Amino acid sequence: MKTIEVVAGVIKDGNKIFATQRGYGDFKGGWEFPGGKMEPGETPQQALARELKEELTVDVSVEDFICTVDYDYPNFHLTMHCFYCTVINGELKLLEHEAAKWLEKENIRSVDWLPADIAVVEALEKN
Repeated sequence: MKTIEVVAGVIKDGNKIFATQRGYGDFKGGWEFPGGKMEPGETPQQALARELKEELTVDVSVEDFICTVDYDYPNFHLTMHCFYCTVINGELKLLEHEAAKWLEKENIRSVDWLPADIAVVEALEKN
Protein backbone atom coordinates (compact mmCIF):
# COMPACT_ATOMS: atom_id res chain seq x y z
CA MET A 1 0.00 0.00 0.00
CA LYS A 2 1.26 3.45 -0.90
CA THR A 3 2.25 5.71 2.03
CA ILE A 4 1.61 9.46 1.88
CA GLU A 5 3.39 11.68 4.41
CA VAL A 6 1.70 14.98 5.17
CA VAL A 7 1.66 17.79 7.71
CA ALA A 8 -1.36 19.48 9.28
CA GLY A 9 -1.69 22.71 11.21
CA VAL A 10 -3.98 23.37 14.13
CA ILE A 11 -4.22 27.14 13.69
CA LYS A 12 -5.17 28.70 17.00
CA ASP A 13 -6.52 32.06 18.01
CA GLY A 14 -7.09 32.21 21.76
CA ASN A 15 -9.25 29.21 22.65
CA LYS A 16 -10.43 28.67 19.05
CA ILE A 17 -8.99 26.43 16.33
CA PHE A 18 -9.43 26.67 12.56
CA ALA A 19 -11.10 23.79 10.69
CA THR A 20 -11.38 23.57 6.90
CA GLN A 21 -13.71 21.64 4.60
CA ARG A 22 -12.08 19.88 1.64
CA GLY A 23 -13.06 21.30 -1.71
CA TYR A 24 -11.71 18.53 -3.96
CA GLY A 25 -10.80 14.87 -4.28
CA ASP A 26 -12.16 11.65 -2.84
CA PHE A 27 -12.81 13.25 0.53
CA LYS A 28 -14.49 16.43 -0.76
CA GLY A 29 -16.79 17.86 1.90
CA GLY A 30 -14.98 16.27 4.84
CA TRP A 31 -13.47 18.47 7.53
CA GLU A 32 -9.74 18.55 8.20
CA PHE A 33 -6.89 20.54 9.63
CA PRO A 34 -5.21 22.37 6.74
CA GLY A 35 -1.83 21.29 5.41
CA GLY A 36 -0.46 19.01 2.74
CA LYS A 37 2.30 16.84 1.40
CA MET A 38 5.92 17.24 2.38
CA GLU A 39 8.44 17.88 -0.41
CA PRO A 40 11.81 16.09 -0.50
CA GLY A 41 14.32 17.80 1.80
CA GLU A 42 11.71 19.73 3.82
CA THR A 43 11.30 19.42 7.55
CA PRO A 44 7.68 18.97 8.69
CA GLN A 45 7.74 22.55 10.00
CA GLN A 46 8.99 23.97 6.66
CA ALA A 47 6.40 21.95 4.75
CA LEU A 48 3.59 23.16 6.99
CA ALA A 49 4.56 26.82 6.67
CA ARG A 50 4.72 26.45 2.87
CA GLU A 51 1.42 24.57 2.59
CA LEU A 52 -0.50 27.06 4.75
CA LYS A 53 0.90 29.93 2.68
CA GLU A 54 -0.21 28.16 -0.53
CA GLU A 55 -3.68 27.12 0.73
CA LEU A 56 -4.64 30.02 3.01
CA THR A 57 -2.35 32.95 2.00
CA VAL A 58 -0.94 33.38 5.51
CA ASP A 59 2.45 33.24 7.16
CA VAL A 60 2.40 31.13 10.29
CA SER A 61 4.60 30.42 13.24
CA VAL A 62 4.81 26.62 13.50
CA GLU A 63 4.81 25.86 17.20
CA ASP A 64 4.44 22.81 19.45
CA PHE A 65 4.18 19.30 18.01
CA ILE A 66 0.79 17.70 18.82
CA CYS A 67 0.97 14.16 17.43
CA THR A 68 1.70 11.95 14.44
CA VAL A 69 -1.29 10.05 13.11
CA ASP A 70 -0.95 6.84 11.13
CA TYR A 71 -4.18 5.87 9.40
CA ASP A 72 -5.03 3.31 6.73
CA TYR A 73 -7.46 4.65 4.15
CA PRO A 74 -8.76 2.12 1.58
CA ASN A 75 -6.17 3.05 -1.09
CA PHE A 76 -3.20 4.41 0.90
CA HIS A 77 -1.56 4.71 4.30
CA LEU A 78 -1.41 8.25 5.71
CA THR A 79 1.26 9.50 8.09
CA MET A 80 0.28 12.97 9.30
CA HIS A 81 2.47 15.16 11.53
CA CYS A 82 0.41 17.79 13.39
CA PHE A 83 1.56 21.05 14.95
CA TYR A 84 -0.03 24.07 16.59
CA CYS A 85 0.31 27.21 14.45
CA THR A 86 -0.36 30.91 14.88
CA VAL A 87 -0.96 33.34 12.02
CA ILE A 88 1.78 35.99 12.06
CA ASN A 89 0.98 37.76 8.79
CA GLY A 90 -1.94 37.89 6.36
CA GLU A 91 -5.65 37.13 6.35
CA LEU A 92 -6.97 33.58 6.07
CA LYS A 93 -8.32 33.09 2.51
CA LEU A 94 -9.67 29.77 1.27
CA LEU A 95 -7.94 28.87 -2.00
CA GLU A 96 -8.48 25.08 -1.90
CA HIS A 97 -11.24 24.58 0.66
CA GLU A 98 -14.96 25.15 0.29
CA ALA A 99 -15.62 26.31 3.85
CA ALA A 100 -13.95 26.97 7.19
CA LYS A 101 -14.97 27.49 10.80
CA TRP A 102 -13.39 28.58 14.04
CA LEU A 103 -14.24 25.95 16.66
CA GLU A 104 -13.93 25.94 20.43
CA LYS A 105 -13.22 22.83 22.49
CA GLU A 106 -16.92 22.55 23.38
CA ASN A 107 -18.01 22.33 19.73
CA ILE A 108 -14.95 20.69 18.15
CA ARG A 109 -17.03 17.67 17.14
CA SER A 110 -19.73 19.75 15.45
CA VAL A 111 -18.21 19.07 12.00
CA ASP A 112 -17.76 15.77 10.14
CA TRP A 113 -14.00 15.24 10.54
CA LEU A 114 -12.11 13.00 8.14
CA PRO A 115 -11.05 9.74 9.85
CA ALA A 116 -7.36 10.60 10.31
CA ASP A 117 -8.22 14.03 11.70
CA ILE A 118 -10.42 12.49 14.41
CA ALA A 119 -7.21 11.26 16.09
CA VAL A 120 -5.98 14.88 16.18
CA VAL A 121 -9.30 16.01 17.68
CA GLU A 122 -8.90 13.35 20.37
CA ALA A 123 -5.37 14.58 21.14
CA LEU A 124 -6.66 18.17 21.40
CA GLU A 125 -9.46 17.12 23.75
CA LYS A 126 -6.86 15.65 26.15
CA ASN A 127 -4.94 18.96 26.38
